Amino acid sequence: MKYSRIYACCIASLFIGSAANALTVPESGQDNRIEWNMQQNWPTSGKYLDMVHSLDGKYVYMLNDKQQVQVYNNQGQLQGSIPVEEGVTNIDIAPQGELLYLVNNAKQTFSSIAVSFVIDIDTTGAPFKGPADAPVTIALFTDFECPYCRQIIPLLDQILERNPKTLKLAFKNMPLKFHKFAEPSAKAALAAHEQGKFWEYHDRLFAEKKLSDDLFKKIAVDLQLDIPRFEKDMASPEIQAKMQKDMIDAQNAGVTGTPTIFINGRTPKQRTLEGLQSIIDDELRKKENK
Repeated sequence: MKYSRIYACCIASLFIGSAANALTVPESGQDNRIEWNMQQNWPTSGKYLDMVHSLDGKYVYMLNDKQQVQVYNNQGQLQGSIPVEEGVTNIDIAPQGELLYLVNNAKQTFSSIAVSFVIDIDTTGAPFKGPADAPVTIALFTDFECPYCRQIIPLLDQILERNPKTLKLAFKNMPLKFHKFAEPSAKAALAAHEQGKFWEYHDRLFAEKKLSDDLFKKIAVDLQLDIPRFEKDMASPEIQAKMQKDMIDAQNAGVTGTPTIFINGRTPKQRTLEGLQSIIDDELRKKENK
């Protein structure tokens, strides 16, 4: 029995109020050496048959008697329902919920279903390339001191060139804490953005093998920026707030490393030209069919 299932079974009675014959659980209490506090409580649809949660605590999967596996986030918001065949009585998932496992005792079958989530990424005010009203948006979370972020740039340039009228690339900062110059680089690039030269500054930062405090001003001088304004913006609370918002958006989207790409909120399984184009084409078909 997996840890996710063990834990799920332990907490089930705490927040699944619609389970058959469930007792009313006090919000908090103590019995001998056990203390409890109600963490969450939300209504469910249908009779509860089985449940499991992702190990990161973000999602709860619930099998009901309506031949559905309903997926909730950790705030109790329904993310969607996955139909299952009659006879499914048990479910389990891979650690992050990327695979759903179904056991059908009636047919004596086991099934594995790939699951992915569409994440809402707010790109308002973010530096971008491509048409502002493009039907497809790539949200890129990146770090100027990350070598892998530098390596993905040619791929993104190619995909933009292939989709000049339908694709927008939005830049989101995610400076990693163990990179000394990642955060000041992000602030410097956003300060350059205030003078309309984000991408020129972006390219220069990624072209450098080693970042330094002196380099930030040198690039600004080379790009003929207003230096007093650049330095003021770089140190401003407004720039700090913009960078902080990107980092909060990254956390809410479950981003754990850089570079991370979302295409209209979808995470590509393959970081290849063909892999990205496949999702873009799929998103364009959806737009056409609406």
